[in-house]
Amino acid sequence: MTSGGGRRRRVLSAEERVLWSTVVKSVAPLRAPNATEIDGETIGSTMRPEPSAAKPAPMPSLAAEAKDLPLAPLGRRMKQRVARGKEAFDGRLDLHGLTQSEAHATLLRFLRAASTRGARLVLVITGKGARAGDSERGVLKRQVPHWLGSPEFRALVTGFEDAHVAHGGEGALYVRVRRSKRT
Repeated sequence: MTSGGGRRRRVLSAEERVLWSTVVKSVAPLRAPNATEIDGETIGSTMRPEPSAAKPAPMPSLAAEAKDLPLAPLGRRMKQRVARGKEAFDGRLDLHGLTQSEAHATLLRFLRAASTRGARLVLVITGKGARAGDSERGVLKRQVPHWLGSPEFRALVTGFEDAHVAHGGEGALYVRVRRSKRT
């Protein structure tokens, strides 16, 4: 037993010591320890980085940061609250009757405004689209999710998913809006 009341340490075998020394040699320290010299013996070494003439890397834009973030669905509880009407929408956009380019521009403008005013959740209605025998219908239903996943929209959106039947089902989306950072 040690004086601290703890358990005795196990003594390493010769094979374990060889293995441990190999592991220790292969690991680089996270940061350099401070140099301290006691009686001519150096304990640790100081490795301060030389100030470089290079400029620091520019801060990435919000769009660049956002494109790497995964889109997150609403979450079970939040979706239940929305479906039951206990959580209100901060905005609603109906894209019925718009062309793709009109819908894209309208959606982008709407989400920018929602983000600026601090909205958390909006409802985007695309319509269900395809009727029997008409393959051209439902373009917005197919395209809007692709747009929301694109880098252009990722700075504004944290996630989305199909709405509850009461809010349009497959013809509508719940969209979680990323709040803009105000400086």
